[in-house]
Amino acid sequence: MVSGVGFLGAGVIMKQGNNVWGLNTAATLWCSAAVGACAGADLAVEAVALTCFVLAGNTLLRPLVNAINRAPIDEAGTEAIYEVHVRTNPEHRDDARDLLRDQLEAANYPPKDVEADEEKDEVELVATLLGTTADPDELDAIVTRLKANPIVESASWSLRTTE
Repeated sequence: MVSGVGFLGAGVIMKQGNNVWGLNTAATLWCSAAVGACAGADLAVEAVALTCFVLAGNTLLRPLVNAINRAPIDEAGTEAIYEVHVRTNPEHRDDARDLLRDQLEAANYPPKDVEADEEKDEVELVATLLGTTADPDELDAIVTRLKANPIVESASWSLRTTE
């Protein structure tokens, strides 16, 4: 599924997640137009120099790109989203939200957002943390403290990557 399509002159750039396709092709088309403009303006030396530059960029940099693509992903550097989930009764929604915020802020994990998903007899609060790294042991301790409160039916935390 394509999540974004952009048009750069005659080239089409497509984006899905963190992957972008067609950027090199679009840039090459622009450079080809520049070579044509140089040739049309009777700037033959500049047209030849630009042609050599574009060919060198497209061929000599390919091994570097392949090496970068083959490099293993640094899991510590991968952007992650930590979420803390709390389930409670609808009449305790606001108190549970305050409790969740207080517990996270006391542990220096300020929530970016706290969303509520209400069903008939249950509310799930999901707090998305601001930081990209969190200590699993600290999150376990927060969840344990949340579970100890009588207004909380269940509590857990999850980790997902942005890709």
